[in-house]
Amino acid sequence: MSTMQAIEITAPGEPEVLRLTERSIPTPGEGEVLIRVAAFGINRPDVFQRRGNYPVPPGITDIPGLEVSGEIVSGDLDHAGNAFGVAVGQRVCALLQGGGYAEYCVTPVAQCLPYPDGFNDVEAAALPETYFTVWSNVFQRGALGQGPRGRDETLLVQGGSSGIGTVAIQLAAQRGHRVFATAGSQEKCEFCELLGAERAINYREADFAAEVMSLTEGHGVDVILDMVGGDYLPRELACAADDGRIVIIALQGGKEATIPLSHILRRRVTVTGSTLRPRDAAFKGEIAKALHAEAWPQLASRNINPIIEAVFPAERIVEAHRLMEAGTHKGKILLTWD
Repeated sequence: MSTMQAIEITAPGEPEVLRLTERSIPTPGEGEVLIRVAAFGINRPDVFQRRGNYPVPPGITDIPGLEVSGEIVSGDLDHAGNAFGVAVGQRVCALLQGGGYAEYCVTPVAQCLPYPDGFNDVEAAALPETYFTVWSNVFQRGALGQGPRGRDETLLVQGGSSGIGTVAIQLAAQRGHRVFATAGSQEKCEFCELLGAERAINYREADFAAEVMSLTEGHGVDVILDMVGGDYLPRELACAADDGRIVIIALQGGKEATIPLSHILRRRVTVTGSTLRPRDAAFKGEIAKALHAEAWPQLASRNINPIIEAVFPAERIVEAHRLMEAGTHKGKILLTWD
């Protein structure tokens, strides 16, 4: 068999521009493996790509999809990037630069992780994009727990009920940090608190900056994970602690902001950000090693869990994207191939 089913974006637009098609099965290159995909996740960058607002990196397939689970079929398994010794026939979850919406995909072996013990295909597919993103931005770039107050450092997660938010809350709370979150409904706020947030703030009803300052007795939070941008940034500066770090990973609220620079100078606040997709395999491989050491045991013991809102067969991709854009979901939306 030389062809596979895949989902393509026929033109920039609404979910209806997604359709099943037939493509050639890709061939793995140096340091890459071919995976027979069992399940795959959808993420906000997929929506942006579908709308025509997230260019595909040069040399990467136009098929969307940044995370999968499945079985290794072939590839360069003797490569130095194979840190976990994965082999043909082994089930792995993997981070991709694209191509996950297909029955087969290729990705660097450095970005493949064995399933946590006891995990099935759907649970494993829920892990790569969110766990790589959270670890890279909260614990590496944001250095939660590594600042002046160590274990006493606090975290504010914007969009706490999202896939990334649910991971950030659980990982930080499990490591002993006070966690606060924002969400858009009382139901979602209560859900964030069940996951480990000390307090979740309904941003539609309250000023999160004022609430955070009250909850921290005027100290502010040490790290803020921001998926909104826009007019959130000046409010985040207002509730950041001295030596605080604001890490921007998405711009759902707008790509421009007017901020009081005096806050940065006077309180030594760092404003930073990143996108994971353009980073090379070596960088992502180092994140994979950290996750395997720090998060995978917690997942295997079920101290933390993937939060899954819905699972669809691949042919219902339009419905899955509609659910993502409706914003009513909590956690991940996943699809499977029969």
